[in-house]
Amino acid sequence: MLKQTFEMTLSPRFSETDGMGHISNTVIPIWFEAARDPIFEIFVPSMKMADWNLILAGFNVTFSAPSFYGKSVTIITNISRIGSASFEVYQRCMQDGKLTAEGRTTMVHYDYENESSMKLSEEIKERLNDYHE
Repeated sequence: MLKQTFEMTLSPRFSETDGMGHISNTVIPIWFEAARDPIFEIFVPSMKMADWNLILAGFNVTFSAPSFYGKSVTIITNISRIGSASFEVYQRCMQDGKLTAEGRTTMVHYDYENESSMKLSEEIKERLNDYHE
């Protein structure tokens, strides 16, 4: 059962449009990253890079329909998996009520000084669970 979502609505820029009149497929992952800011704030409330403790382990994006310039887009973000040191973010790009792309990103709670993963605290797991799909 879906509990909560993070949603971000944006207006595609003309510069993000490709020669076919669609939003370029390189733009959607950038939108997805921007829409992960509320998740980043769970881990790094200050959003200062010096305090950063996450690393991207991998992502994939599946395109199901083109997105277009001139119509707003909503990125819906949930947590699809919570592990001991990592979690998966599931995101959907919607335009005019239609799914245009979806993505899954694996993030790892990371200690840059020791170059190793760190266990997620129970508090962070609880906060992520609020957005678990």
